[in-house]
Amino acid sequence: MENSVGASRATIGRADARALLTTCVAAAARGAEIVRQGAERRASLVWESKGANDFVSEVDRASEAAIAELVAGRHPDGTLLAEEGSPNVSSSRGLVFVADPLDGTTNFLHGLPWYAVTIAALVDGEVQAGATINVATGELFTATRGGGARRAGAPMRVSEITDPARALIATGLPWSGDRDIARYLPALPTVMSATAGIRRCGAAALDLADVACGRYDAFWELRLNAWDMAAGALLIQEAGGVVTTAEGEPCPVAETSLVCGNPTMHAWLLDTLRAA
Repeated sequence: MENSVGASRATIGRADARALLTTCVAAAARGAEIVRQGAERRASLVWESKGANDFVSEVDRASEAAIAELVAGRHPDGTLLAEEGSPNVSSSRGLVFVADPLDGTTNFLHGLPWYAVTIAALVDGEVQAGATINVATGELFTATRGGGARRAGAPMRVSEITDPARALIATGLPWSGDRDIARYLPALPTVMSATAGIRRCGAAALDLADVACGRYDAFWELRLNAWDMAAGALLIQEAGGVVTTAEGEPCPVAETSLVCGNPTMHAWLLDTLRAA
């Protein structure tokens, strides 16, 4: 999965992109309904551990199964790359849907109402459409390449704040591994002291959506997976923002670092992280 979010690929028509978005929205909505039903019986759910501080439940798997069924029914020629059942599928060729059936599983399991279902459609490695639903609130974020980004059906734009002292920055704290923690810590004091604040809410898909609609001015995380960021990166780009790796390179639709924001705050945050 070496292709970049902004890579130059053969373009598809606007009608085709809208059709892919329709599938993304329908699949995300179906997954979100299963997650909502699961929330009603959260106390009886069994937690399973995929690794240190990395949990999964039957709700994650049921949501992914529903997404897979819908995608296969609408696009038998397509492939699903998803967190639980098919994390190693290549996204570089043909039609591929990249989905996180429940982003923010730890929030969900604790009853913290900040979790999402997110899905993007790629054609030959380039993200063409994406949708993210905040399951707890029902808020829907959508985008198509070249067609703009929307929140609840209305056009959205990244923020216009250019002064770091007024900027609200989001991040994703490392949840496992001493190496990731050691890499993260040097930048934290500088960003904290130079801005209006830092937020860590625990669902990267929603962090990216909130950058796209201007609630956050910038965001960074040192390690995200394809399903965490594919739809969100398109949301930000189509809302007028910038998305790169921590090295300033185009983000691959794969495990990656990610820095994003409105153009001014992205540049400031990127320079700040590099200096740290």
